[in-house]
Amino acid sequence: MDRCVVLVDAGYLLGAAASLLAGEPSRPRITVDHAALVQALRERAEADTGCDLLRIYWFDGAPDRVPQPEHRRLRVMPRVTVRLGALTRSDGRWAQKGVDAAMHAELTELARNRACADIVLVTGDGDLLPGLMSAKEHGVAVHLWAVQAADGDYNQSEDLVAEADERRVLDRSWITQAVRLSEGAATGAPHAAPRPEIAAILAAPLPEAPAAPGPPEQVPHDHDTSRKNGTHRGEDTDPPGGAGGRDAAGARAVPTPKDLASLGTRIAPPEPTATLRWSSDRGWVDRGLPEDSPEVAALPMLSQLTTAEQRWADREEDITAVSGDPFEVGQVFARRWAERLAAPEQLRQLSGEYPRIPHRIDGELLRYAARFGLLAHKDDQIDERDRYAIRAGFWREVDTRTGAERSS
Repeated sequence: MDRCVVLVDAGYLLGAAASLLAGEPSRPRITVDHAALVQALRERAEADTGCDLLRIYWFDGAPDRVPQPEHRRLRVMPRVTVRLGALTRSDGRWAQKGVDAAMHAELTELARNRACADIVLVTGDGDLLPGLMSAKEHGVAVHLWAVQAADGDYNQSEDLVAEADERRVLDRSWITQAVRLSEGAATGAPHAAPRPEIAAILAAPLPEAPAAPGPPEQVPHDHDTSRKNGTHRGEDTDPPGGAGGRDAAGARAVPTPKDLASLGTRIAPPEPTATLRWSSDRGWVDRGLPEDSPEVAALPMLSQLTTAEQRWADREEDITAVSGDPFEVGQVFARRWAERLAAPEQLRQLSGEYPRIPHRIDGELLRYAARFGLLAHKDDQIDERDRYAIRAGFWREVDTRTGAERSS
């Protein structure tokens, strides 16, 4: 049959693309337009082989082999079949299990059944060498595609490269048709813009250390909500050296909520309404409005604002358009919440609660993020970087909308 088939090792393709664009093989560092990528693979395969495409097989790993949002988008695209292996964590790193075996089985079965004349392999795994040799023995021409290596060297098995009938390198210009750096990838996890009142608090003088050292006073912390809603690492924990916000050498350190509470009226806020707001739900916290106040309690949840028709449309958008990047997930949730509000002043009211998202809305935001495989347990610990990025995306969208209102 004069048809071609493309077998894609997604771990190799996207990991190598991340290395090329971001400098490390971390897929969260990139955003992928899967529709554009599939179209580019099809056009290149048909041009290289001179045959019509039969099918693209997309091999990838997923926790417990449960399809992620990108897999659900891919498997409903024309001429695309998704095959999932397991995704496991070992020694602090994620690894695919069963993907190379599935590719080997598909490769040999296609060749044995003479389902196609040409097979394009997008992989670098030398474990596929026996399958490649078997396909050649059945009269199939094997094309091996590589992603341009970041260091200009090979990122494929040398034996695999030597055995292929045809070889091609997908360069940076080809990759960037469908793959780009995620927002904030160059500087780490994205975060919301700093607020003037927070800057004033951090710049305030700290109390002097006590003359006679005593046993350190324990301040309760909520570690699950540290860095919540835009705060930074270290703000909810006492620095080395104990009270007074100083380290062991006496140098100034980041003040803790306990330090700030002891300042009392010594802080001159930049505006009359500025208050101390910290992410922890316990400890030294002054939010201005308590969680059970009528104003905060009146803020509706997204589920209360969403009709059945909108819920169905949201699900379709999640599958087809939302990449699952933590920052983007926070933005999408905030956009839907803001657009469905009946009272615009509620958006300004929420903005005044920065950096703390009211508990009910924050819980709903994190449950929404869980649909995309975020907030998964990794070595029995919650990924705090994802939580930070989700909330940062939420506040970025809120700030964009309230800033537009102020300028109008």
